Amino acid sequence: MNLVKTNPLATARHDIDRVFDRFFGGNLLPEFPAARAFEAYWEPNLDFSETEKEYVVRVEVPGMNRDDLDVTLDGNMLTLSGRKEFRKDQKGEDFLWQERAEGRFMRTLRVPGALTEDKIAATYDNGVLTVRLPKSAIAPKSKIAIK
Repeated sequence: MNLVKTNPLATARHDIDRVFDRFFGGNLLPEFPAARAFEAYWEPNLDFSETEKEYVVRVEVPGMNRDDLDVTLDGNMLTLSGRKEFRKDQKGEDFLWQERAEGRFMRTLRVPGALTEDKIAATYDNGVLTVRLPKSAIAPKSKIAIK
């Protein structure tokens, strides 16, 4: 299984910003406008597991609507993407600290085996996107005698 992250620089920058924020006791983003370019990207946590009959991908995307999510399969590359918009319902409030993720995300996984593509299913329930990828029925291995 290979995990392909589409923007490792954004993740590293986010982690570094959080370390500095904790050390200096405040949010540095307002003083550094260039850092705001990285706010539009986030990576949801995911689990990629395998059973005898299928591969299962579970992605945590709380607060999103089903219509904001996309699942595509291109060959053996599964791409999960979407956009999470933070809705500011509190009028007149300015954030002193914000850790909830917003913006676009994209996760791409290499599926290690053949699939039965017409039986792939995706569901979204309680903030978790679950994609079930049934394995293709491959002829069983047999030992061949050498003559």
